[in-house]
Parts: sequence; structure tokens; C-alpha cells
Amino acid sequence: MKLKHTAFLFILWLFSPVVLFAQTITVNSVPELQKAIDKAVAGNLIVLKNGVYTADEDIVVKCAGTAGKPVTIASESIGGAEIKGAGGLRIQRPAAHVIIRGFKFSNAANKNEIGEGSSFSQWTRNIFETKGDGNYLSIVGNDHEVDHNTFQNKNSMGKFIGVRGTGKQIAERLWIHHNYFHNFSQQTGNGAEAVQFGLSGFSLSNSNSIFEYNLFENCEGENELLSVKSSAVTIRFNTIRDCKAQFTLRHGNFNKVYGNYFNNTPGLRIFGDDHVIYSNYFEHCNSAINIGNGGAEVADGAPLTSHDRPDRVLIAFNTMVNNKSNITLNPRTPIGLGAIDITIANNLIQGGDEAAAIKGPFANPKWEGNVIFNVKGPGNMPEGSFKTIDPKLQRDATGIYHLSAASPSLNASGNYPAAGVDMDGQTRTVPFQVGADQPSKAKVTASVLKPEMVGHRADLK
Repeated sequence: MKLKHTAFLFILWLFSPVVLFAQTITVNSVPELQKAIDKAVAGNLIVLKNGVYTADEDIVVKCAGTAGKPVTIASESIGGAEIKGAGGLRIQRPAAHVIIRGFKFSNAANKNEIGEGSSFSQWTRNIFETKGDGNYLSIVGNDHEVDHNTFQNKNSMGKFIGVRGTGKQIAERLWIHHNYFHNFSQQTGNGAEAVQFGLSGFSLSNSNSIFEYNLFENCEGENELLSVKSSAVTIRFNTIRDCKAQFTLRHGNFNKVYGNYFNNTPGLRIFGDDHVIYSNYFEHCNSAINIGNGGAEVADGAPLTSHDRPDRVLIAFNTMVNNKSNITLNPRTPIGLGAIDITIANNLIQGGDEAAAIKGPFANPKWEGNVIFNVKGPGNMPEGSFKTIDPKLQRDATGIYHLSAASPSLNASGNYPAAGVDMDGQTRTVPFQVGADQPSKAKVTASVLKPEMVGHRADLK
């Protein structure tokens, strides 16, 4: 509903802004823009004329709108007003219900921020390509939305988006969706994740945020692409293509990762407890799913910076096709703690290396209902926990392998209601089928993403 509301506002803004807003203020300089922001009241539309503007100091936003009458600060056209210089745009306390729309930010890095104590801002249809080390956008406050932006061409340390918080509490109830992250060149050292969701000190706090329908292409930075260092984050329906860095659950617990499409990447790496990983699609990855070999146990008092042993993680109903390696747990030097109480169930693995390569402690696992075909063997997947069946997969119009009309019945084993949605966004119905795809006539609400579907140019249909 919120996305439809945003689309409606955007269309009205294009065709009849005077009707939509109580007052439209048009400005053509940074000082005029700051003055208009300082005086803004609920319902104002502040339009910066197209052009290139230098911000020697930060543009500070402290005004407040309402849910029904936000304050909108917009470029005359999408990408038409460019902000460069030493300053950036900062949302600060007590700002609320503010929309930032249509700008190109080529200013200094680490200057665009959604600050502590602010709430309910929306950053939409912007282009970020800031200069130097640091984040393109930092988020500290709660209840913000970042959607349909393009983050591009980063060749320095820092992040496209860095999420932080206050004290030990990570920012809460964020909605980050339909953004395009592309072209992040390799960096030397730690601190060049494309998106970093928290730090170790925030890792035991719940964010209750959603990160969905985002596209990553040609991003490397460092070894972690999306680094989650907090708890209770939902990561769903994203596409990761031709990136040399991993999605990583690095710190934290109770995260959900489902319906994501990984192609030609190092896949997903897991540390921490009680995660649910299901209905993801992996093709040409190495590995597809890497279960971290724990270096310590945070629940027993180990430092939050540790590689926390994975405990009680569900890995179910994923599809893996032609991956160099599939499900792995790698050795840790000198001795790792491995993982405990991991469930690996109803995954479909076709092609590539062994189905599972577990090279460390793996206490009390539960394996069941997996289907393998044309792999180099089951590896460490125990007898009785898999069947060797040709699933008769067929590529659809999007290029993704789905079950076909010729596919045999691949009824799942066990009861896993937590995995109730497939990679197409369709609700699974009984009997659940093995793998990420559940054949259904229901409306497809998720698919592999293309650049024209996300970012500042995407349609809002």
C-alpha cells in the first residue's frame, strides 16, 4: 500500500504539483534552498531548479510535515539538480515526514545522513555518486524509507549505504527497496561493503527492517557485499549478479533471507543463531550457501566481534544450479567450533560439485528431503536425507530455472511452515515442493530483477 501511495504522489507531482501541495516554493541557489527548508511547513513543495550547485556547508533539514502532508524537497526533474561540494544533505532531529526526491548527489562522501531523532523521511529517485572515502548515505534514525535510488561508480572505501543506530540499538523499522547498486571497484582493507546493516555493538538489537527488491551488479568492494550486523532483518527478493563479494549474516540473530536470486557470486555466508534461509536461487556461485565455522560462542560470553557459531539455522527449499560448490562449511585455523543444530531440508541441487562439503564440527544436524541430480556426489549429505531425481528443470522467460510440466512430484519432507513463500513471491500450498519454486497459478510478485526495474529510472507501475 505504501508503494502504491508513493507512485500516486509521484504521478501527481509530475502533472499537477500546484494542486497537490499547499504551497510550491521554487529556488535556484543553495542559500535559497536552505532558507526555504528552514521556513517549511506541512504540505510545502520546495523545488530546486535544474542545474549544478555547490554546497560548501551541509544543507540541514529539521522541518516536519505530517503523514498526509509531507514536506517535499525535490529537484525540478529527476537527476536535474546536482549537489556537489564539501557539504551534503542531512536530516536532523526533529525532522519528520520529509521527502527528498530526484537529486544527483556528487558531493563529498559521508555528508548525506538521516540522523538520530529524525523519523519518517523518504529518499526516492535520487542518484548517488559522492566523492572520496566514506558512505554515500548513512542512516541513524528510525522509520525511514529509501527507495528507487541509484548508487553507482564507487572506487573508494566506505559504503553505498551504512546503517547505524544509537547506543546499542540499531536503527529500527527501515524499508530499503527497489534500489540499484552497481559498479563498486575492489578495495584493499575492511570497510568497503556495498551495504552494511549495523556494527558488532548493535548486533543483539532487533531492527525489524526490510531490505527487498534491490539489485546489485558488478560490485566487489571487499569480501562482504551486504553485511548484516544486527538482528531481525528481513532480506528478500533481491537480485545479486556478477558480484565478487558475499551476502553475509556476520553478526546477529533471527534474520530471514528468502526469495533472493544469486548469479555468479560467492553466495551467502552465515554466522549467528536462529536464522531462516529459504526459497533462494543460486546459479554459478562459489559457494552457494556457506555455513560459517564458528570462532566463538557469543551466547556464552564471547565478544560481539567474534565469528559467532551458527546455531539452530534453517536452510530449506533453496534451488542450486551449476554451482562450483553448493552447501559448505570450511575449515577454521587452528580449530573451529563449527555449527550446531543446523537443519538442511528440501533443497534442490542440480549440477556442480558435491551437494555438501562439511569440513568442521557439525553437531546434531537435521538432514531430510533434499533432491540432488548430476552433482559429483552427495559429499557429506548423509544417506537417507536425499533422493537422486532428475527434476526436469526448465528456464522460463526470465532465464531462471523453474519446475516444468514434466517435473516429477517432488513433495517435501517434514513440516516447515516458516518457508511459506517461494522465489516468485507466491504462497506455498500443501504439499510443499522441494526447491525454491512452488508451481502455482497465483500472481507472481517477485522475479529476477533487471536495471530498468529498479533505481531512479524505474517505472512505478
